Amino acid sequence: MLRRVLTPLLIALSALALVGAAPAAAAPAEQSQPLRQTVLYYDAGQAAEYTSAVSEAVDVWNSSVSNVRLEPASAGRRAEIRIIADDGWPRAHLGPVRPGGQVTVWMGREGTAEGYDAVRIAAHELGHSLGLPDAKPGPCSSLMSGSTGGVNCTDPYPDASERSRVEANYGSGLTGGRPTDGQLLVDRA
Repeated sequence: MLRRVLTPLLIALSALALVGAAPAAAAPAEQSQPLRQTVLYYDAGQAAEYTSAVSEAVDVWNSSVSNVRLEPASAGRRAEIRIIADDGWPRAHLGPVRPGGQVTVWMGREGTAEGYDAVRIAAHELGHSLGLPDAKPGPCSSLMSGSTGGVNCTDPYPDASERSRVEANYGSGLTGGRPTDGQLLVDRA
């Protein structure tokens, strides 16, 4: 008699346990939802001899952060980041730039003429476009220390704090962060 009563009760409890486990199994799928990523287009058509340095710097940023991705602008597409080579000192508008907005990076030849690394310069100036101000003076390990890292500094990678700030600037996809303020930053020490 006891067996006839307990068997259906155990079956019912087992079924309830399985039903209760289903939502827990769904949690990992919810966590693997794709990140809402902001895509910004850049135009390096006027970057002259710095085209490959810009491409390497874009790869650095794309491998360092997740919330924003830099892509080359196709023909006829307006770029949010314009990159121009000129004879001045490297400089850029301060972002974070948003889709539909526009900032300019000047790959000034004075910087490379003085011995600074072109890829580090490009990554630093793109950092401004993504909303990072200068962090001067600073060590080579800080990308935004710019020229104060010294001419022997060739590290183009943002440090953990810089990556975190860019992630926060684009933290909610298209709606993350604050709009660009457009302030021009000249990276002279």
